[in-house]
Amino acid sequence: MRAVRDRCVWTQQITHRDLVPYLIEESAELIDAVETGSRADLREELGDLLWQVLFHAEIASRDADDPFDIDDVARGLTEKMVRRHPHVFGDAVARTPAEVLVLWNAAKAAEKRSRTSVLDGVSQRMPSLALAQKLLGRSAAARGGGGAPSYGGSTAPRTEAELGDALLELVAVARERGWDAERALRERLRMLQADIRAGEAAPADLQG
Repeated sequence: MRAVRDRCVWTQQITHRDLVPYLIEESAELIDAVETGSRADLREELGDLLWQVLFHAEIASRDADDPFDIDDVARGLTEKMVRRHPHVFGDAVARTPAEVLVLWNAAKAAEKRSRTSVLDGVSQRMPSLALAQKLLGRSAAARGGGGAPSYGGSTAPRTEAELGDALLELVAVARERGWDAERALRERLRMLQADIRAGEAAPADLQG
């Protein structure tokens, strides 16, 4: 990567921002390889995604004000994973995946003490469906757990395949009626986030 950065005139001009479209593309191709590709496809796409990480790290290593390199990235990741796995590297005990998640979330909360909302750190650039799933999880966390709120609909899909059918049917309805399915979900998610923040801002005795 250092040699390419030094000797390739195209690579020399690339910034972190310039790489974003390639990062999105390589991530999508890796997902394709995981879901429908061969082992060779998976190996290749993992390499392509790793190249993006190396590329960003090399750019960062040459920053005049705050440089860091791939070793710093790996070191930071190692330290984080050790902190978040006290049942592996410490004395904590976790016998079930649910108990592991409790320890993970506790460690993450300790790292992110400056955050004031369960929505902090949620990327608005996520695909709408992924964002919806993330926000519903954060909404449950804000309410202290419990079941997911109902947003209409009488028949819940029983399998992931049925869920796919139901989502496709909703998109078909949107197309027939001239609605923008993506915009409709995005607008609803903005309302959900506003509701969550309003709930966090309410006095504790009013939150139920």
